[in-house]
Amino acid sequence: MKQTVWTIKGGRVIGPAPFFIAGIVNVTPDSFYDGGRSAVAESAVAHGERLATEGAHILDVGGESTRPYSDRVETDQELARVIPVIRGLAGRTMAGPEGDFTPIISVDTYKAEVAARSLEAGADIVNDVSAFEFDPELLDVLAQYKPGYVLMHSLGRPEEMQDAPAYDDPVDEIISFFEKKLTILDKAGVPFDRIVLDPGIGFGKLLEHNLAILADTERFLKLGLPVYMGLSNKSLWQGLLGLDVDERQNATQAGTAVTAMKGAAIHRVHEVAAARQTLTIVHALT
Repeated sequence: MKQTVWTIKGGRVIGPAPFFIAGIVNVTPDSFYDGGRSAVAESAVAHGERLATEGAHILDVGGESTRPYSDRVETDQELARVIPVIRGLAGRTMAGPEGDFTPIISVDTYKAEVAARSLEAGADIVNDVSAFEFDPELLDVLAQYKPGYVLMHSLGRPEEMQDAPAYDDPVDEIISFFEKKLTILDKAGVPFDRIVLDPGIGFGKLLEHNLAILADTERFLKLGLPVYMGLSNKSLWQGLLGLDVDERQNATQAGTAVTAMKGAAIHRVHEVAAARQTLTIVHALT
Protein backbone atom coordinates (compact mmCIF):
# COMPACT_ATOMS: atom_id res chain seq x y z
CA MET A 1 0.00 0.00 0.00
CA LYS A 2 1.20 3.52 -0.83
CA GLN A 3 2.20 5.71 2.11
CA THR A 4 -0.17 8.66 2.52
CA VAL A 5 0.27 12.05 4.15
CA TRP A 6 -2.41 14.65 4.87
CA THR A 7 -1.90 18.23 6.02
CA ILE A 8 -4.54 19.45 8.45
CA LYS A 9 -5.27 22.59 10.47
CA GLY A 10 -2.22 24.57 11.49
CA GLY A 11 -0.08 22.92 8.83
CA ARG A 12 0.25 19.76 10.89
CA VAL A 13 1.14 16.78 8.70
CA ILE A 14 -0.20 13.35 9.60
CA GLY A 15 1.52 10.29 8.20
CA PRO A 16 3.17 8.93 6.22
CA ALA A 17 1.03 5.89 6.88
CA PRO A 18 -0.39 3.08 4.75
CA PHE A 19 -3.92 3.93 5.89
CA PHE A 20 -5.94 6.14 8.21
CA ILE A 21 -9.12 5.11 10.03
CA ALA A 22 -11.79 7.70 10.82
CA GLY A 23 -14.07 6.42 13.56
CA ILE A 24 -17.66 7.65 13.41
CA VAL A 25 -18.98 9.54 16.45
CA ASN A 26 -22.63 10.35 15.74
CA VAL A 27 -24.24 12.84 18.12
CA THR A 28 -27.66 12.51 16.53
CA PRO A 29 -30.94 10.82 17.46
CA ASP A 30 -31.59 9.55 13.91
CA SER A 31 -28.34 8.16 12.52
CA PHE A 32 -29.08 5.38 10.03
CA TYR A 33 -26.79 2.95 11.85
CA ASP A 34 -26.24 3.69 15.53
CA GLY A 35 -29.66 5.26 16.09
CA GLY A 36 -28.39 7.99 18.38
CA ARG A 37 -26.71 5.69 20.90
CA SER A 38 -24.10 8.44 21.32
CA ALA A 39 -26.64 11.27 21.43
CA VAL A 40 -25.55 12.55 24.84
CA ALA A 41 -22.24 14.41 24.86
CA GLU A 42 -20.72 12.40 27.70
CA SER A 43 -21.65 9.15 25.98
CA ALA A 44 -20.30 10.41 22.66
CA VAL A 45 -16.97 11.35 24.22
CA ALA A 46 -16.72 7.90 25.78
CA HIS A 47 -17.54 6.34 22.42
CA GLY A 48 -14.80 8.39 20.78
CA GLU A 49 -12.34 7.21 23.41
CA ARG A 50 -13.27 3.58 22.68
CA LEU A 51 -12.77 4.10 18.96
CA ALA A 52 -9.33 5.63 19.60
CA THR A 53 -8.42 2.68 21.80
CA GLU A 54 -9.44 0.35 18.96
CA GLY A 55 -7.22 2.16 16.47
CA ALA A 56 -9.04 5.19 15.06
CA HIS A 57 -6.57 7.86 13.98
CA ILE A 58 -9.40 10.35 13.36
CA LEU A 59 -12.64 10.85 15.29
CA ASP A 60 -15.38 12.19 13.01
CA VAL A 61 -18.00 14.01 15.07
CA GLY A 62 -21.37 14.71 13.46
CA GLY A 63 -24.48 16.43 14.79
CA GLU A 64 -26.82 16.14 11.80
CA SER A 65 -27.77 12.92 10.07
CA THR A 66 -27.24 13.00 6.31
CA ARG A 67 -28.92 9.68 5.60
CA PRO A 68 -31.40 9.72 2.69
CA TYR A 69 -34.57 11.69 3.47
CA SER A 70 -33.26 12.92 6.83
CA ASP A 71 -34.54 16.19 8.28
CA ARG A 72 -32.36 19.27 8.49
CA VAL A 73 -31.03 20.42 11.85
CA GLU A 74 -30.83 24.08 12.83
CA THR A 75 -27.38 25.54 13.35
CA ASP A 76 -27.86 26.20 17.09
CA GLN A 77 -28.97 22.63 17.67
CA GLU A 78 -26.07 21.19 15.71
CA LEU A 79 -23.61 23.37 17.62
CA ALA A 80 -25.12 22.27 20.94
CA ARG A 81 -24.55 18.67 19.93
CA VAL A 82 -21.04 18.76 18.51
CA ILE A 83 -19.10 21.47 20.38
CA PRO A 84 -19.15 19.76 23.81
CA VAL A 85 -18.01 16.51 22.20
CA ILE A 86 -15.20 18.16 20.24
CA ARG A 87 -14.03 19.95 23.39
CA GLY A 88 -14.20 16.69 25.29
CA LEU A 89 -12.03 14.86 22.74
CA ALA A 90 -9.66 17.49 21.32
CA GLY A 91 -6.07 17.53 22.53
CA ARG A 92 -6.44 14.48 24.74
CA THR A 93 -3.84 11.76 24.99
CA MET A 94 -5.43 8.35 24.55
CA ALA A 95 -4.17 4.78 24.62
CA GLY A 96 -4.16 3.34 21.11
CA PRO A 97 -3.02 -0.07 19.85
CA GLU A 98 0.46 1.32 19.16
CA GLY A 99 0.80 3.38 22.33
CA ASP A 100 -0.38 6.75 23.57
CA PHE A 101 -1.38 9.29 20.95
CA THR A 102 -3.63 12.30 20.39
CA PRO A 103 -6.40 11.51 17.90
CA ILE A 104 -7.30 13.99 15.20
CA ILE A 105 -10.77 15.51 15.43
CA SER A 106 -12.98 15.92 12.38
CA VAL A 107 -16.35 17.66 12.25
CA ASP A 108 -18.94 16.28 9.87
CA THR A 109 -20.85 19.38 8.78
CA TYR A 110 -21.74 21.46 5.75
CA LYS A 111 -22.55 24.63 7.71
CA ALA A 112 -20.01 27.45 7.77
CA GLU A 113 -20.74 28.52 11.34
CA VAL A 114 -20.59 24.98 12.69
CA ALA A 115 -17.31 24.38 10.87
CA ALA A 116 -15.73 27.60 12.16
CA ARG A 117 -16.87 27.10 15.76
CA SER A 118 -15.74 23.48 15.66
CA LEU A 119 -12.29 24.41 14.36
CA GLU A 120 -11.98 26.98 17.14
CA ALA A 121 -13.04 24.32 19.66
CA GLY A 122 -10.28 21.95 18.56
CA ALA A 123 -11.32 20.21 15.37
CA ASP A 124 -8.63 19.73 12.69
CA ILE A 125 -10.68 18.55 9.69
CA VAL A 126 -13.98 19.51 8.06
CA ASN A 127 -15.85 16.58 6.52
CA ASP A 128 -18.34 18.21 4.15
CA VAL A 129 -20.97 16.12 2.33
CA SER A 130 -22.01 19.12 0.23
CA ALA A 131 -18.77 20.23 -1.46
CA PHE A 132 -19.59 23.73 -0.08
CA GLU A 133 -22.83 23.89 -2.12
CA PHE A 134 -25.37 23.91 0.72
CA ASP A 135 -23.70 26.84 2.49
CA PRO A 136 -21.40 28.80 0.16
CA GLU A 137 -19.87 30.65 3.13
CA LEU A 138 -18.14 27.42 4.06
CA LEU A 139 -15.61 28.14 1.31
CA ASP A 140 -14.54 31.28 3.20
CA VAL A 141 -14.08 29.23 6.38
CA LEU A 142 -11.90 26.74 4.53
CA ALA A 143 -9.79 29.55 3.07
CA GLN A 144 -9.39 31.23 6.46
CA TYR A 145 -8.63 28.22 8.68
CA LYS A 146 -7.11 25.90 6.05
CA PRO A 147 -8.12 22.71 7.87
CA GLY A 148 -7.97 19.23 6.49
CA TYR A 149 -10.94 19.01 4.13
CA VAL A 150 -12.98 16.07 2.89
CA LEU A 151 -14.43 17.10 -0.48
CA MET A 152 -17.37 14.79 -1.09
CA HIS A 153 -19.65 14.27 -4.06
CA SER A 154 -23.40 14.22 -3.54
CA LEU A 155 -26.16 14.51 -6.10
CA GLY A 156 -28.48 16.87 -4.25
CA ARG A 157 -29.44 17.29 -0.60
CA PRO A 158 -30.20 14.31 1.67
CA GLU A 159 -33.94 14.90 1.48
CA GLU A 160 -33.92 14.55 -2.31
CA MET A 161 -30.68 12.85 -3.37
CA GLN A 162 -32.23 9.40 -3.79
CA ASP A 163 -35.05 10.60 -6.03
CA ALA A 164 -34.09 8.78 -9.25
CA PRO A 165 -30.39 9.72 -9.51
CA ALA A 166 -28.96 9.12 -12.99
CA TYR A 167 -25.46 9.02 -14.52
CA ASP A 168 -23.98 8.06 -17.86
CA ASP A 169 -20.68 7.09 -16.21
CA PRO A 170 -20.69 7.80 -12.44
CA VAL A 171 -16.92 7.70 -12.03
CA ASP A 172 -16.24 10.02 -14.97
CA GLU A 173 -18.90 12.45 -13.79
CA ILE A 174 -17.64 12.47 -10.20
CA ILE A 175 -14.07 13.06 -11.40
CA SER A 176 -15.31 16.00 -13.48
CA PHE A 177 -17.17 17.31 -10.42
CA PHE A 178 -14.00 17.08 -8.33
CA GLU A 179 -11.96 18.87 -10.98
CA LYS A 180 -14.37 21.82 -10.98
CA LYS A 181 -14.47 22.01 -7.19
CA LEU A 182 -10.69 21.79 -6.89
CA THR A 183 -10.35 24.74 -9.25
CA ILE A 184 -12.65 26.78 -6.99
CA LEU A 185 -10.77 25.72 -3.86
CA ASP A 186 -7.45 26.62 -5.47
CA LYS A 187 -8.69 30.09 -6.42
CA ALA A 188 -9.96 30.56 -2.85
CA GLY A 189 -6.50 29.79 -1.48
CA VAL A 190 -7.13 26.33 -0.01
CA PRO A 191 -3.91 24.31 -0.44
CA PHE A 192 -4.30 20.99 -2.24
CA ASP A 193 -2.39 19.16 0.48
CA ARG A 194 -5.36 19.85 2.80
CA ILE A 195 -7.86 18.08 0.53
CA VAL A 196 -8.94 14.45 0.23
CA LEU A 197 -11.64 13.13 -2.10
CA ASP A 198 -14.73 11.17 -1.08
CA PRO A 199 -16.85 9.83 -3.99
CA GLY A 200 -19.89 9.77 -1.69
CA ILE A 201 -21.14 6.19 -1.54
CA GLY A 202 -24.91 6.28 -1.12
CA PHE A 203 -25.24 10.02 -1.68
CA GLY A 204 -27.40 10.34 -4.76
CA LYS A 205 -26.41 6.92 -6.10
CA LEU A 206 -28.28 3.73 -6.83
CA LEU A 207 -26.77 0.30 -6.24
CA GLU A 208 -25.25 0.11 -9.71
CA HIS A 209 -23.64 3.53 -9.28
CA ASN A 210 -22.14 2.59 -5.91
CA LEU A 211 -20.75 -0.66 -7.29
CA ALA A 212 -19.22 1.13 -10.28
CA ILE A 213 -17.46 3.53 -7.91
CA LEU A 214 -16.13 0.73 -5.72
CA ALA A 215 -14.99 -1.30 -8.73
CA ASP A 216 -13.07 1.65 -10.20
CA THR A 217 -11.84 3.38 -7.05
CA GLU A 218 -8.33 3.62 -8.48
CA ARG A 219 -9.54 5.99 -11.21
CA PHE A 220 -9.91 8.77 -8.63
CA LEU A 221 -6.17 8.61 -7.95
CA LYS A 222 -5.53 10.38 -11.25
CA LEU A 223 -6.38 13.62 -9.45
CA GLY A 224 -3.31 13.19 -7.26
CA LEU A 225 -5.09 13.40 -3.90
CA PRO A 226 -5.87 10.75 -1.26
CA VAL A 227 -9.19 8.93 -1.56
CA TYR A 228 -11.50 8.89 1.47
CA MET A 229 -14.03 6.07 1.53
CA GLY A 230 -17.26 5.90 3.54
CA LEU A 231 -19.06 2.63 2.86
CA SER A 232 -19.51 1.41 6.43
CA ASN A 233 -22.78 -0.54 6.88
CA LYS A 234 -24.52 1.42 4.14
CA SER A 235 -27.64 0.40 2.28
CA LEU A 236 -25.78 -0.80 -0.80
CA TRP A 237 -25.12 -3.99 1.18
CA GLN A 238 -28.86 -4.42 1.57
CA GLY A 239 -29.34 -3.86 -2.15
CA LEU A 240 -26.58 -6.28 -3.09
CA LEU A 241 -26.92 -8.93 -0.38
CA GLY A 242 -30.29 -8.33 1.30
CA LEU A 243 -28.66 -7.45 4.62
CA ASP A 244 -30.41 -5.49 7.35
CA VAL A 245 -28.53 -2.66 9.03
CA ASP A 246 -27.13 -4.85 11.83
CA GLU A 247 -25.93 -7.53 9.42
CA ARG A 248 -23.57 -5.52 7.23
CA GLN A 249 -20.31 -5.67 9.16
CA ASN A 250 -18.74 -8.52 7.15
CA ALA A 251 -19.74 -6.92 3.85
CA THR A 252 -18.25 -3.64 5.07
CA GLN A 253 -14.92 -5.35 5.75
CA ALA A 254 -14.90 -6.98 2.32
CA GLY A 255 -15.59 -3.61 0.68
CA THR A 256 -12.94 -1.93 2.83
CA ALA A 257 -10.33 -4.50 1.79
CA VAL A 258 -11.11 -4.18 -1.92
CA THR A 259 -11.14 -0.39 -1.97
CA ALA A 260 -7.92 -0.26 0.07
CA MET A 261 -6.26 -2.51 -2.49
CA LYS A 262 -7.53 -0.16 -5.19
CA GLY A 263 -5.94 2.85 -3.50
CA ALA A 264 -8.39 4.28 -0.93
CA ALA A 265 -6.24 5.53 1.94
CA ILE A 266 -8.72 6.87 4.51
CA HIS A 267 -11.66 4.77 5.70
CA ARG A 268 -14.60 6.16 7.69
CA VAL A 269 -16.05 3.28 9.71
CA HIS A 270 -18.24 2.30 12.62
CA GLU A 271 -16.34 -0.88 13.62
CA VAL A 272 -12.80 0.41 14.06
CA ALA A 273 -11.15 -2.72 15.46
CA ALA A 274 -12.38 -4.86 12.57
CA ALA A 275 -11.33 -2.25 10.00
CA ARG A 276 -7.88 -2.05 11.53
CA GLN A 277 -7.47 -5.82 11.17
CA THR A 278 -8.70 -5.68 7.57
CA LEU A 279 -6.40 -2.84 6.59
CA THR A 280 -3.41 -4.36 8.36
CA ILE A 281 -3.86 -7.54 6.33
CA VAL A 282 -4.16 -5.56 3.09
CA HIS A 283 -1.01 -3.60 3.98
CA ALA A 284 0.89 -6.82 4.68
CA LEU A 285 -0.11 -8.38 1.36
CA THR A 286 0.27 -5.44 -1.03
